[in-house]
Amino acid sequence: MREFRPLHTLLMLALVFLTLGSIIFIFPENGLQIAEGFSFKYPRWKDVLPLEQEEKKDISSILELADEEEKLDSLGPRKFNAPQLIDSVVDEKNGITFKVDTGVNRLVTSIQFKSGKKGALDKFFISLQALSEKKKMIRVLHYGDSQIEGDRMTEFLRSKLQNQFGGNGPGFISAAPVAQSIAIRQKWSENFDRYNVFVGKDSRVKHNNFGLMAGFCRFAPYSTSVDSNSVKSAYLQITTNKNGGAMLAGYSKVRLYYGGAHRKTKVEFYDGGKLTDEDSLQSGGFFNTKTWSVSTPSPKFELKFSGMDSPDIYGLSLEGESGIMVDNFGLRGSSGTFFSQMNQTQLKQFYEQLNVQLIILQFGGNALPGMKDSTGTRWFGRRLKTQIEIIRKILPEVSILVIGPSDMSIAEGTSFVTHPQLENLRNAIRDAAFETNCAFWDMYEVMGGKNSMVEWVKLNLAATDYIHFAPAGARKISTLLYSALIKEYENYLQHVIVN
Repeated sequence: MREFRPLHTLLMLALVFLTLGSIIFIFPENGLQIAEGFSFKYPRWKDVLPLEQEEKKDISSILELADEEEKLDSLGPRKFNAPQLIDSVVDEKNGITFKVDTGVNRLVTSIQFKSGKKGALDKFFISLQALSEKKKMIRVLHYGDSQIEGDRMTEFLRSKLQNQFGGNGPGFISAAPVAQSIAIRQKWSENFDRYNVFVGKDSRVKHNNFGLMAGFCRFAPYSTSVDSNSVKSAYLQITTNKNGGAMLAGYSKVRLYYGGAHRKTKVEFYDGGKLTDEDSLQSGGFFNTKTWSVSTPSPKFELKFSGMDSPDIYGLSLEGESGIMVDNFGLRGSSGTFFSQMNQTQLKQFYEQLNVQLIILQFGGNALPGMKDSTGTRWFGRRLKTQIEIIRKILPEVSILVIGPSDMSIAEGTSFVTHPQLENLRNAIRDAAFETNCAFWDMYEVMGGKNSMVEWVKLNLAATDYIHFAPAGARKISTLLYSALIKEYENYLQHVIVN
């Protein structure tokens, strides 16, 4: 039996480690390109033996702030009677600018304005103030990418604004959404198809009438002519659940927006399973509406269609008689640069009929992965500026709030770190906002800044793709957004009282 010699084993292991360690110095840091899109990388010393302890981002104060704000809002609508003292402070540890409301001793993350001069949201605030005096309806449109898909973020913002200023219903919904919302369950017949412009124009469509949501749905294939020998049938079914709360489920009207059909389409409307209306949708045009009343709350309604052609269905609006509506347009894969490809005359009709007072733009995340340097981020900023200028031309007086990207992480060795171009992208988006007289909310800094996404993931507040918020995280970031918005409204009211 061979004698076991520990020293020989130790020397062998040391030799192996020394050999493997030496390879680090001669192996290319960026790896060896094996084939297109595939490379072989070798670990660096910092990956196996970190030379310095990775700094842990402390986001506890941010989460505590969100919790306090949510508790405050749970007490009911706020009162805006007494002016309060507002001071600005900087949390140097997390790099976040806050405002302190000395009346209730709480922190509120701030919305930024060009050169610190407020006023970019005043038109919206004027319309909010008027809601308490007149029974009218105003609209907030929240455009964004998959970060807000399924009504994430928007749902909480809508709930808080409607509790404060009145209003019922979720607003605009697609006939066949890519992702179901939190509080609404939709079913549709299999013959429905989507035609979008927000990630590049659908090549099947020969016009640019894509409606308010940058896309429409049809139950008959898109064509420049119609098959007169074939009748198509389809259905849409919408059910609200208790997760959305009483305000969301309390809508009293359903509006269908459609256009572009070659022939009239028969439509039946069922409220809670009961047939309440039979009618025809007109042919032609690119901005037609049909309205039905529903029981309140309406647990379920259904639309049944039949005809030789399908209209382009731009969406349905579930709404009340007055108050504030907040529409969620989560456009998966979009970079927000689609407004220039849409029929601006049609878009103007939508905006004016709906009395749109605030548009929120939340894009940038889908453009970031392909950015190698600041040249790409500046190019995106210019593209975004062009889109905002189009909106300004369509609706000159509308208030616009631009939301910067959240922290997004990429793998670096065995760690996840902020994408190297994220701050440049944030800066380019902020510049585009300020150059077009928009307000700006820096979501990246609000959530903790550089490498903060790692902590949100560890706390199950963000997904393990290190990009998207989990439902709980979306609620917290939405709480901070609402808090910032309502604080600016308070500041506006104080300015009005003083002057």
